[in-house]
Amino acid sequence: MSSTPPRIAILGAGSIGCYLGGRLAAVADVTLIGRPSAMTVLRDKGLTLTRSGAPAHRVPPIALRTATGADAAADADIVLITVKSADTLTAARDLAPHLGERTVVCSFQNGVHNTELLRRALPEHIVLAGMVPYNVVQTEPGHFHQGSGGSLMLDDTPAARVLASALGRAGLAVRAHADMRGVQYAKLLMNLNNALNALSGQPLRRQLAQRSFRRCLALCQAEALAAFRAEDITPARLTPIPPALTPHLLRLPDGVFRRVAGRTLAIDAHARSSMWEDLERGRATEIDHLQGEIVTMAARHALPAPVSARVVHLVREAETAPPGRRRAWTGPDLLAELTSARRAS
Repeated sequence: MSSTPPRIAILGAGSIGCYLGGRLAAVADVTLIGRPSAMTVLRDKGLTLTRSGAPAHRVPPIALRTATGADAAADADIVLITVKSADTLTAARDLAPHLGERTVVCSFQNGVHNTELLRRALPEHIVLAGMVPYNVVQTEPGHFHQGSGGSLMLDDTPAARVLASALGRAGLAVRAHADMRGVQYAKLLMNLNNALNALSGQPLRRQLAQRSFRRCLALCQAEALAAFRAEDITPARLTPIPPALTPHLLRLPDGVFRRVAGRTLAIDAHARSSMWEDLERGRATEIDHLQGEIVTMAARHALPAPVSARVVHLVREAETAPPGRRRAWTGPDLLAELTSARRAS
């Protein structure tokens, strides 16, 4: 194996992209590609990366290479895609003229279709599926906080070995997985809470500690699992609890839930979902690729998905609410809203 550090470009240097890129900067030649305003902050301040129980990891501006256009990926050995799902095809089109013939592309995005979209748009390149299990939010410009744990996952293929090695040397836990499609659908099940957390306005740990909010998530997951069965999709088992049993676990009373699934609440006290951050910053959310995906999938099989559809509607309302006027839903109120939608269907 070459001793030369790999050249890694990260297209979509937001919370996840900056966190991964900042960690990789110690072991690779990293270029962060993002919005001009965000790159200006990194050039001025560098990066500060934090996680619970660990010292802050600081990357000075001199150690960072930043850019605002996909042409900056021209010399990369590996390109990580961390843009929002709605921007995947645009990212692929922008990258296509600049990729070297041996460049490997890896999607570290939410959603279940991005890897296939990239493979179709970049047929001459190896495209890997990746999964980020943890929550990362920007607490202030240039400061990104990892609020939960877990291992990154990558396709179990020789093409992923250089990237996996770099991630490991950067101190990031990473696992190869033979069924990344199943992993992505399992992540989708978990990500259905992103919208509920955003609507609550509460930190993740406080929100998930409340049975009413967990029952909302159980309603969403039950619709998702029915759609998965209709599509012959088997989500991977990423936790000790099989995906099919998760809605039952979520409905347990608080005390029982804490005893049975305490690890679920092993989240930083300040962690929030990426969708909450999108709403706070006035950005479009990925709701179409979360509950919206369940609505689309269910419709293909004439299955009802009124709860997921209602969550999509509530997030759309939140996206357009004037600053300071967005409703912060309580658990009982949101549960009543979603239960009513299900009964009316």
